[in-house]
Amino acid sequence: MARIVMKFGGTSMAGTERIRRVAQIVRKQQAAGHEVAVVVSAMAGETDRLVNFCREANALYDPAEYDVVVASGEQVTSGLLALTLQSLGCKARSWLGWQVPVKTIEAHAKARVETIDSPELLESLARGEIAVIPGFQGVSAEGRITTMGRGGSDTSAVAVAAAIKADRCDIYTDVDGVYTTDPRIVAKAKKQKAVTYEEMLELASVGAKVLQTRSVGLAMKEGVRLQVLSSFLGDDAIPADELPGTMIVSDDEMNTLVENGEMERQLVTGIAHDKNEAKIILTRVPDKPGAVAHIFEPLADASINVDMIIQNVGRDKGETDVTFTVPQADLARAQALLEDRSEDIGFNRIITDSKIAKISVVGVGMKSHAGVASSMFRALSDRGINIQAISTSEIKVSVLIDEDETELAVRVLHTAYGLDGEDEAA
Repeated sequence: MARIVMKFGGTSMAGTERIRRVAQIVRKQQAAGHEVAVVVSAMAGETDRLVNFCREANALYDPAEYDVVVASGEQVTSGLLALTLQSLGCKARSWLGWQVPVKTIEAHAKARVETIDSPELLESLARGEIAVIPGFQGVSAEGRITTMGRGGSDTSAVAVAAAIKADRCDIYTDVDGVYTTDPRIVAKAKKQKAVTYEEMLELASVGAKVLQTRSVGLAMKEGVRLQVLSSFLGDDAIPADELPGTMIVSDDEMNTLVENGEMERQLVTGIAHDKNEAKIILTRVPDKPGAVAHIFEPLADASINVDMIIQNVGRDKGETDVTFTVPQADLARAQALLEDRSEDIGFNRIITDSKIAKISVVGVGMKSHAGVASSMFRALSDRGINIQAISTSEIKVSVLIDEDETELAVRVLHTAYGLDGEDEAA
């Protein structure tokens, strides 16, 4: 018998028929003898609807009241799933964030889990009850409802799994695992049997939408084994335990899988792409100590994340150009902030480009193998794809290219690193 946390996203909970399908999946796990806790998202599109209500009520809304409104989406689905499980003969009850309780810290709308008090939850599981917990929500030290930001239900699930010492946390979504790249772009993309926490963190941070970055970081910190599965398999499908999706595991467990011959160690795990970046170039910035700090301090104060940064070789007269990227949604705000500080920074001109894409190659095999970056550059060059910027980490190489060349670049690199699987149409 295992203790399992199962998390279902918005598309899995979109309507009573899908909720009934989820209930059947959950019932099968309990029938197999497992203790089961379920974390649910709001129905697909519901959170957006609730956010719009807040904006219509008051454009300068109070974040605490905003949390009260948007947290209600998960409250509805947790109650509906508990009711549906009961209709199938299961003992089930909902546990709202303040009832568990999921204690959080930091600001409303972007709270972080501090602790989860689990004794009553564990007692409920021991009695054979299925616990249904709304994701995304908790309670502050002041007793107010808090939310964890978009995608926070993944983090809720991992936090619950860590608190009750679950054997694993299954994340059910609309894909059946982590692929070597987006299968909609490359038909020969392969589903991975396992990837490491470190690889998944990098993939999530550079555009892979399977898991929220914060949830993977928490799983890595707490040692929670994650599994990505699909909730859209047919009624006659093989159970998840027998036909798993993709496991997210530690380096040690990955090494064990490789040593036991259960999978091969790959140089590159995946190719990710992100079209939600925008490029900013500041020309003729003074090439002196403190100049770069004047650029990025106001952006940091405005909570605008800066990604790739390049400072060009200095010009004559002690000047240089500085290039960096920000989220596309923050481009206008970043440009306005920089223009307001133009005298302090001392740049000549600001140039922006939102028609770009970031392409990233990720894999722990890069730690011990040279030439991954050069292979990337050569493959793109051979197809006439121009690289505008480069950034690297120990297990990742990212480049900035023209947005129109995104799909071509992904296909070229997927083939170049030998990731193409068998053509299913063959």
